[in-house]
Amino acid sequence: MTVFVDTSGFYAVFDRDDSNHTAARNTWIELLREPATLLTNNYVLLETVALLQHRTGIASVRAFHQDVMPLLEIEWISRERHSTGMEAVLTAARKKLSLVDCVSFQTMRERGVETAFCFDSHFREQGFKTKPA
Repeated sequence: MTVFVDTSGFYAVFDRDDSNHTAARNTWIELLREPATLLTNNYVLLETVALLQHRTGIASVRAFHQDVMPLLEIEWISRERHSTGMEAVLTAARKKLSLVDCVSFQTMRERGVETAFCFDSHFREQGFKTKPA
């Protein structure tokens, strides 16, 4: 099984003050125990690193880079996928639907991934399953 990992999942694992931390930590441990492929894209990595650095500090960034990133399959976003994601953002015209979200949805669809580890309701709106449910 392949599970897409979103920034909201990564962040909740790292920030003990996040309201989703306990659920995120338990789900992360479950994913590591399952024979799951953990997929993300480089846009999520960029967003996650920026968020961790700003909110929790460089030690979190270092732990993310050294301990988490080696466990991931990373999809690198092409110019075409970026353009399609940008079109989706502009078409949706929603303030809180980001380019990273739209590119992530596209990544999941193209790779045939049905489930995301996230706390972002946009994934369910787009028809994906989420962990935790």
